[in-house]
Amino acid sequence: MQGLSFIEWWKSVPYKNEITFIIFIPLFFIIRSLFLKFLRKTINGIQKDGGFYTAIIPLVNWGTFYAIVLYAIAYYRNTVWLGKTWFTVGNTPVNTLSFIIPILIIGIAFKASDLITSYLFARIYDRYSLAEGMRYNFNRLIHYLIIVISILVALPTIGFDLSVLTVFAGVFGLGLGFGMQNIISNFVSGLIILFEQPIKVGDRIKIGDLHCDVENINIRATVVRTRNNEHIIIPNSQFIENQVINWSYGDPRIRELIFIGVAYGSNVRLVEKLLLKAAQEHPDILTEPQEPRVDFLNFGESALEFRLLYWIPNPAMRIKVKSALNHHIYDLFLEHNIEIPFPQRDLHIRSIDPGLAKNLQVDFEHE
Repeated sequence: MQGLSFIEWWKSVPYKNEITFIIFIPLFFIIRSLFLKFLRKTINGIQKDGGFYTAIIPLVNWGTFYAIVLYAIAYYRNTVWLGKTWFTVGNTPVNTLSFIIPILIIGIAFKASDLITSYLFARIYDRYSLAEGMRYNFNRLIHYLIIVISILVALPTIGFDLSVLTVFAGVFGLGLGFGMQNIISNFVSGLIILFEQPIKVGDRIKIGDLHCDVENINIRATVVRTRNNEHIIIPNSQFIENQVINWSYGDPRIRELIFIGVAYGSNVRLVEKLLLKAAQEHPDILTEPQEPRVDFLNFGESALEFRLLYWIPNPAMRIKVKSALNHHIYDLFLEHNIEIPFPQRDLHIRSIDPGLAKNLQVDFEHE
């Protein structure tokens, strides 16, 4: 009877719904605290300042807040101030909930965007070593995409007919296809470059006749620097559509070669020994994956042709090492009297008929 009397008394209490609502709100915070405490104790390696714990706290706080809001909406959905229809848009009744729900959807989108860019995509950025500028651009792009989607989802709740956007989307798509074809092509190519990584920042490449280093990879174009310190902006589609030589892809070591011609009559065994000596004495020439090698290639028109092959640590040293080798080879050849020939032609003058010579002389004098 005492319980029944209390229930009857409680039903007669003014604002009992509001009081009940307030009493249940602390339960959400109790559940939040118990969940975090359970998480700290059961998951190994989680510290209060650890990455996972830092990531989970905002998510739990966000979930607690929205749980309270949804609880309030469910509790008061039939009240006049929350459920009463104020007006209609087409066949859709509009009440207070019609404005609260879009706000909640867009709010969830903002939080989801923050979580995705801060924790999920941050790992992807670290994996592909993206620069800070590229991270910011991707984060903004993802953020705007999520917000636009949330707005499109939220608009029907206030009676907005999305079918009116189809005409606009068709016109926009047509203009996008024709007017922004190159921009879209470069944008997609930029995404392929960033995630497939055929080239990376710092790589030494050759595209066409251009030898350069990759300085920066942006969404639309890539900045490269030539040996003369000239910065060139190249559209990303050029790297996808054309053949690119990347000397830094995978193993940066590359093999170089020098062609040398010596005069006929030279001691070919001595020439091979001197070429190997020049290569072996250079400190930057590698013995792995292969030691320097000399090949006797051809009996040329004016010279005996040799080829020196050697490996260097990276392509940036190509010109420096080759120049030093040429100097050393030339000095060794001079020291051992090895002649480096140049093309020669023998001119044979035959006697001509005196009469023809006289006619040629007369014609010359007339001229």
